[in-house]
Amino acid sequence: MTVKGERPHALTKAPFHYCPGCTHGIVHRLVAEVIDELGIEGKTVGVASVGCSVFTYNYFNCDMVQAPHGRAPAVATGVKRARPENVVFTYQGDGDLAAIGMGETVHAAARGENIVAIFINNAIYGMTGGQMAPTTLPGQVTQTTPYGRDVKTAGNPIRVCELLSSLDGVALAERVTVDSVKNVRVAKKAIKKAFEYQIAGKGYCIVEVVSTCPTNWGMSPADAIQWLRDNMLPYYPLGVYKDVGEGEQ
Repeated sequence: MTVKGERPHALTKAPFHYCPGCTHGIVHRLVAEVIDELGIEGKTVGVASVGCSVFTYNYFNCDMVQAPHGRAPAVATGVKRARPENVVFTYQGDGDLAAIGMGETVHAAARGENIVAIFINNAIYGMTGGQMAPTTLPGQVTQTTPYGRDVKTAGNPIRVCELLSSLDGVALAERVTVDSVKNVRVAKKAIKKAFEYQIAGKGYCIVEVVSTCPTNWGMSPADAIQWLRDNMLPYYPLGVYKDVGEGEQ
């Protein structure tokens, strides 16, 4: 029998704990495939954040470090500076990266720390029950915005790639999604480029993945994908916002 698809070696056999329809699992596989293809499993160090991805260390065969909430960029900075020969990435949600960790994120990017940030943007706090996040859309209903996010009182959502692309230390800022086969391929290409840029010493790289949260959005997986397309992608346009290797968009 011909095997059409195998589990990447960099991905463990531990079953994912994520809800049905959550796209974390797809992104995990893409990261693992990139690690395999670049042959860097033995020198890769991942930094797990606090959030739905808190158990990321169970899913990757590379070394993993658990960081306090929002401090993954600081932990990754320490690892990379102490062991510059290692390949270091963070895996963070929008609450971790763009709320409590925004200061860490901005300053790591401004310093041009030679790390990769995989950023999952599902417009909500997932693990803690569905509260408003910095990325929650205007009018979006959450546990803490039952009448929809009011920008007059809660402010506007933060577009992270656009924000970070203005910093000189950023080598790559790209926003992708994994709602279709085509977009999964684009996402993998972006993640691979980010890791290659780190190996080449180009600086801070972030790949933002616009994602779903069917459970906290109160939708079926299929409806969540369509809601993402109809609502999130117009507000968070896909594309390359900075790329020191190929010019800027």
